[in-house]
Amino acid sequence: MALRKESIMNKCEGCGALLQNVDKLKEGYTTNLDNPLCNRCFRIRHYNDYQLIEKDNDYYISILKEIKSKNDLTLLVVDLFQIYDLVNLKPYLNSNVLLVLTKRDLLPEKLYEDKILSYFDNLGLDFLDKIIISSKNNYHFDELYDLILKYKKSQYVYVVGYTNAGKSTLINNFLKLYSDNLQFITTSNLPSTTLNTIEIKVNDSFSFIDTPGILVKNSLLDKVNEDVFKKIVPKKRIKPIVYQIKTPQSFKIDDFLYLKIKEKNNIVFYLSNNLKIERFFKDKVPSDLVCHKVFVKARHDILINGLGFIKFMEDCEVELFLPTNVSYLVRFSVI
Repeated sequence: MALRKESIMNKCEGCGALLQNVDKLKEGYTTNLDNPLCNRCFRIRHYNDYQLIEKDNDYYISILKEIKSKNDLTLLVVDLFQIYDLVNLKPYLNSNVLLVLTKRDLLPEKLYEDKILSYFDNLGLDFLDKIIISSKNNYHFDELYDLILKYKKSQYVYVVGYTNAGKSTLINNFLKLYSDNLQFITTSNLPSTTLNTIEIKVNDSFSFIDTPGILVKNSLLDKVNEDVFKKIVPKKRIKPIVYQIKTPQSFKIDDFLYLKIKEKNNIVFYLSNNLKIERFFKDKVPSDLVCHKVFVKARHDILINGLGFIKFMEDCEVELFLPTNVSYLVRFSVI
């Protein structure tokens, strides 16, 4: 039996994969080609049963290159809790980019949002505008809707970003608030839920084109099972934990991170509330972690890829111990 040829009508409404009834192990498999969903999306929605489909970034970059050649508005969706290196995306973005910072509900209520927005002015990226939102709380959604109408140059608005940034959740919320369209996209905490582009009509003003998330390299989330993944990725507002450092001491975060500090400092952990932080005044370095000697300037963060970030109030040289092939980034403090 041959696969059906691709068309808008035989894409899965949930993830965008081409529907097929030949290979159970490949994306888009369904027992009935008339179903709107592939089996994978059906099981994610109804049983929270996630099946990983692996693709490399060459596939996703090819989609971004196609978008760059167009004059449509692009929403670059960024998770405020995990702000990865956006400069890497610059070669693949067109000149019509609206920056949308999601998951405001995860960060402390009292924040200087102007400071967060100004952080992105120093990245060398040109945005039409910037906005902070929360899909969970409908925060600034009317304002985002107005910005889309202001800047769109066609019927189509592309939604791009790193995996798990909240792209599909944003679109589903738009459908609930501003549309009669009953379609919605499959969402999951786990990576690579959306597998291909999906066109979703919001109303007569515009349609979204959802795209698969760009994979993040050297992330801790790639090295843990599903239960640990859900523990690391926050679902509720984070409670920052502040420590005053007066003598040499160390900190252990579950089995993922160990931090040694010898100098006086004040530090703030921004991590999932489900993670346990232990404080030691003697070395207890796990033997299976890799040591990185890191100099951090005052009011800078260490972002641990996939885990969270630590803010330092003073200049400091630290020893950071991480699992093999988990990366980190030192950046000016976002908060």
